[in-house]
Amino acid sequence: MRRSLILGGVAVLAFPTAALAADGGAGGWIGPFAVIAAGIGMAIAAGLCGLGQGRAVASAVDAMARQPGAAARIQTAMIIGLALIESLAIYTLVIALILLFVKGIQFS
Repeated sequence: MRRSLILGGVAVLAFPTAALAADGGAGGWIGPFAVIAAGIGMAIAAGLCGLGQGRAVASAVDAMARQPGAAARIQTAMIIGLALIESLAIYTLVIALILLFVKGIQFS
């Protein structure tokens, strides 16, 4: 497991050098690393938001099963909580897009 993580890290660090070698190294190092950072950040945010939403829904369904009379209030609180959790992923997407289009992708 550790060897594959080291190999993956070396591969990630090797790709920007291969991309810069094509155009003579005229570009900077910030662009390729901005793309990598945006991808890794969005992957982590989406995965953890998915786990958080799964736990929130599971807890809400469990609470509704224990107290059916309070199901409407529990559902309302669950929907507000899911919206807040999803907003974290959307904020990460906005930051990733800013990284990509300001520093990452050069269309020239």
